[in-house]
Amino acid sequence: YFVTGIALLAAAMAIYVRVTPYAEIALIRAGHAGAAITLGGAMLGFCLPIASAFAHSVNLVDAAVWSVVALAVQVGVFFAVSRLLGGDWRAAMERGEVAGAILKASVAVGVGLLNAACLST
Repeated sequence: YFVTGIALLAAAMAIYVRVTPYAEIALIRAGHAGAAITLGGAMLGFCLPIASAFAHSVNLVDAAVWSVVALAVQVGVFFAVSRLLGGDWRAAMERGEVAGAILKASVAVGVGLLNAACLST
């Protein structure tokens, strides 16, 4: 399960950084805290439901299906919060402003926690 979880996390993060409209890894390497906060929050928001899926699933296939659901939720959360923040959020992040990133990370973790709780019922 652990190896599968790591593989699912790596795949989810690879997909996540490709669907977001900026290069998180490049921004993080350049020292942009906002990108690190956002990506870290998304990762935690993805790990929470995966941990719950592993704890409550019948088998690995069941857990993997819920992993795909968790990824879809996190991508949806990213775009929903981006829309809420308005059109300047990307430029703000690239300028090094972190307020939007903190909100995105907080919502990602919160929704991940809710998603995880729903998997256990």
